[in-house]
Amino acid sequence: MANYNIDADKALTYDVIVVGSGISGGWAAKEFTEKGLKTLVLERGRIVKHVEDYPTMNLDPWDMELRGGLTPEEKDRHYKGGRSGFIGKDTEHFWANDRENPYTEEKPFLWIRAHQMGGRSLLWGKQTYRWSDIDFEANAKDGHGVDWPIRYKDLEPWYTYVEKFAGISGSAENLKQLPDGHFLPPMDLNVVEKSVKERIEKNHPGRKMIIGRVAHLTEPLNGRGTCQYRNRCSRGCPYGAYFSSNAVTLPAANATGNLTIRPFSIVQEVIYDEKAGKATGVRVIDAETSEVIDYKAKIIFLNASTLSSTQILLNSKSSRFENGMGNDSGELGHNLMDHTYRVGAVGQVEGFEDRYYKGRRPNGIYIPRYWNIDRESQSDKFVRGFGFQGGAGRGGSRAAANRAEFGAEYKDSLFAPGPWEFFITGFSECLPYHSNEVKLNTDVLDKWGQPTLTINAEWGDNERALNDQAQADATEMLEQAGLTNIVSFNNQHEMGYGIHEMGTARMGRDPKTSVLNGWNQIHAVKNVFVTDGACMTSSACVNPSLTYMALTARAANYAVSELNKRNI
Repeated sequence: MANYNIDADKALTYDVIVVGSGISGGWAAKEFTEKGLKTLVLERGRIVKHVEDYPTMNLDPWDMELRGGLTPEEKDRHYKGGRSGFIGKDTEHFWANDRENPYTEEKPFLWIRAHQMGGRSLLWGKQTYRWSDIDFEANAKDGHGVDWPIRYKDLEPWYTYVEKFAGISGSAENLKQLPDGHFLPPMDLNVVEKSVKERIEKNHPGRKMIIGRVAHLTEPLNGRGTCQYRNRCSRGCPYGAYFSSNAVTLPAANATGNLTIRPFSIVQEVIYDEKAGKATGVRVIDAETSEVIDYKAKIIFLNASTLSSTQILLNSKSSRFENGMGNDSGELGHNLMDHTYRVGAVGQVEGFEDRYYKGRRPNGIYIPRYWNIDRESQSDKFVRGFGFQGGAGRGGSRAAANRAEFGAEYKDSLFAPGPWEFFITGFSECLPYHSNEVKLNTDVLDKWGQPTLTINAEWGDNERALNDQAQADATEMLEQAGLTNIVSFNNQHEMGYGIHEMGTARMGRDPKTSVLNGWNQIHAVKNVFVTDGACMTSSACVNPSLTYMALTARAANYAVSELNKRNI
């Protein structure tokens, strides 16, 4: 893409403003521009052009300073996000500066952000699963949270729609808790994974072990190349083999001639016209000049990421909305969720010493949820459930350093592969607790003098019970599968590590208990939509990004229909 029309005319009024260019924002841009609407995408950070701005995509550790480690200055810039262990020299340029963008933790919470065109779509794990009716009906059935205003049937055609364009590889399994989708050919399990799969499924007939469903191309699609098994995805993929806004949706939007992307645009608030009873645009602070600019549009889509979209709404105050736009229910900022992580087991698999695998497959195995899906699987210890991700592999020598040996024979021995290991780690659902909240902090300001967020959230008893069960189940499955030297783990991390923050502007049927309706509209402001993770009413236990894509495409289609009917 050579031209993003980034020198936007301040006087222009657009049909649509999309705030954020990540996974959901990119989809909103594509849908609106392809329907002929002049669309302004406001991006908080810099432009990142596909391929051209992936500086580390082909580097090995020895090509980088400190063999890929961060300098003290870089560590300081990421003094919060660095706790995750995900930020290295190969990706540091894609992560937000914590010093410029502070937040306050009343309880420990890891908020990992990426401020550039494409957002975290350049960095995500790409596991893509449909939700089922078990997920959409959970709140109504067990009484936690409010009922979703939609069901699986409402999203099913939109799941298919986005899957066909994004490109999802996977296998059809006919599981009611994990609906099948429109799949490209699945990646292969390696020889040990196939063996462990056979043993687990034999010992536990109600459990399945499958290859992960991922947004990676196993066949060419729309000019994009197939996955090369480099597993350097978070550096930016020059083949466009995995789904990112920069490689997939934004190029499609740009091709229409209807797209304008304005970088370095910090959205301060949504502007509300009390006489008209709707939003007229957004107020932006230029991140480079600190100039304040108002942009106008008929439709506003908030896709800045869960907490950032909610922060914008909380800051969008007027005499009509004294506590933030759309906050008639008092639920704005509440019901923050994430997925638990880093709980499971690892063990060695005997045999197969003469077998290896080719490449670095950017995918693993998946064991779908098997608790609380029917009468036979009900637990009296917890509600909802968890799934496992993991895989098998062989490492090299782990004792190369600090040894007295030397010489050619010793060096050759370091290339000998180690034993086969297999691990699984659980991702558990988090319930929507009203007490898990974010709020504006006017005492701590960001680099541009804007209020920041204070986050007060923690796991509850149900999440801890799910993790205990996941640890026990993982250990039992590996033991019964015949693995040895098994080590179980439960790291009991704070919220945020899953990087699946959801909620805080939830959808619902009743304006008295929710922020958005079944079309992702703010109940009281019909031309403002929120389709990123903020809209989620529950969290399920599967990765949420595919659902964000489907919700966004569905809401954009509805918004255009309502605009044509002059209802917004």
